Amino acid sequence: MTDSQASTSTSAAPLGTNPVAAAPAGARTAADVVTPEVVAHLTRGVVGSGSTANHTPFTGEKLADLPESTPEDVATAFERARAAQAAWAATPVRARAAVLLRFHDLVLQRQAEVLDLIQLETGKARLHAHEEVQAVAVVARHYGRAAASYLKPKRHTGVVPTLTKVTELRQPRGVVGQIAPWNYPLELSVGDALPAFVSGNAVVMKPDTETALTALWARDLLIEAGLPAEVFQVVLGDGPVIGPEVVKHADYVSFTGSTRTGREVAQGAAARLVGVSLELGGKNAMLVLKDADVEKAAAGAVRACFSSAGQLCISIERLYVHESVADDFVARFAARTKAMRLGNSLAYGADMGSLVGERQLETVTRHVAEAVEKGAKLVAGGVARPDIGPLFYEPTILDGVEAPMAVCNEETFGPVVSIYRFTDEDEVVALANATPYGLNSSVWTKDSKRGHQVASRLRTGTVNINEGYAPAYGSVQSPMGGMKDSGLGRRHGSEGILKYTEAQTVAQQRLIPLAPVLGMDDEKYAAFMTRSLKAMKAFRLR
Repeated sequence: MTDSQASTSTSAAPLGTNPVAAAPAGARTAADVVTPEVVAHLTRGVVGSGSTANHTPFTGEKLADLPESTPEDVATAFERARAAQAAWAATPVRARAAVLLRFHDLVLQRQAEVLDLIQLETGKARLHAHEEVQAVAVVARHYGRAAASYLKPKRHTGVVPTLTKVTELRQPRGVVGQIAPWNYPLELSVGDALPAFVSGNAVVMKPDTETALTALWARDLLIEAGLPAEVFQVVLGDGPVIGPEVVKHADYVSFTGSTRTGREVAQGAAARLVGVSLELGGKNAMLVLKDADVEKAAAGAVRACFSSAGQLCISIERLYVHESVADDFVARFAARTKAMRLGNSLAYGADMGSLVGERQLETVTRHVAEAVEKGAKLVAGGVARPDIGPLFYEPTILDGVEAPMAVCNEETFGPVVSIYRFTDEDEVVALANATPYGLNSSVWTKDSKRGHQVASRLRTGTVNINEGYAPAYGSVQSPMGGMKDSGLGRRHGSEGILKYTEAQTVAQQRLIPLAPVLGMDDEKYAAFMTRSLKAMKAFRLR
């Protein structure tokens, strides 16, 4: 799709003297959006003395020259964040939460700015970029409204009721080190940082260099919303160099990325006895049961498999379809997939954008070529599209995939899905679970009870019934994360904010001590406590 074929987006008015305003409507280019003034404004927040660059997948051209951080710069960033954190933690939680609510409004008001940046840095279609805006707004609203409840002191029954007063407090961990990926540069950077901030922490973030402008835009907006600038530090640089330095200094580590790197991050955090949360890889399965609405399932599969060109940890790469509806489903799914429009315009209208880099294109090409060579059938796609851009690849459906084809078990992280037929429900649950990963899954059926029964048997952190990933991910009152090799910890809900805190129990003993008193010797005290413990059980005290 060309610029002339797509509708244009509405420009957003800049606030104050901020130079980061949406480029004029029309056939915008990278030069219109990423101006020297924009780059200079955003990179003020980077602690770095070197120089690096990022590029746009749409053309491969350089977008901007960015500061590059050294290990010494990372140490400096943590020093600055630590110095500012105490005052931020002393700020009332409702005042901290108000920053998130103002940020929510700013993101929605000025979304055109960040949609341009997300598209240029990731190559996404604009609608898929908007998913990030939606996700960040939902998280900001939720924790802006609910943080005070999550963090408030909680009273507990003491060891001796009425005589022992117990309060559970939640203290911020200090400075959170966050390592964010390239595939969702808004949502997986600031979206994960918001609960850390509202719980009283400072954050030192290392976004991927190729998508750093999006994360820096979010930092700029948070500061405009009232976050103290020193509380949010950013460092940039090569992952193997800068990532371990972040882990080295952090009081808690938040990481989203590959399982291989996640293991290294976990080992580094464990060596320092600091906590860590990890969202890692997936080989997610979608199950189309024999009573599913085939047309709705086919439309849902397009969303589940090809959003952000499949570069989404929770997207579907394995499609299990009951034999009785398989031919009908595949025909409908293939027709929808072949009709998808690829595009590189900074406007709505394209159904799918580009892959983000050469490494992703190589993996996709290798997985598809090997599968076809070993007997799999191409139902749709399987072709690179350099006529649109250097990293474009058509959405691809493979049938007849079998082990040991790489696409069968390895995460592709691209617009490729494999079809598998099944006849037995127990068999398909076993097949869906037969992977070291356990991030997300999807079940399609007209029978709600049956759908929940199957969902409860799937070993994944989230399961969506009659949709691919959005309902579970977007329901931010509930936890989201992976089982098995797909990670540790959760984002969203109470777990998504309490992980950034340390639980502290304060117990006050009143009137008499927990020790022999009133002339009791040790034996009489032991007998008294034994009778008391039996009585507490009889009264059903917890």
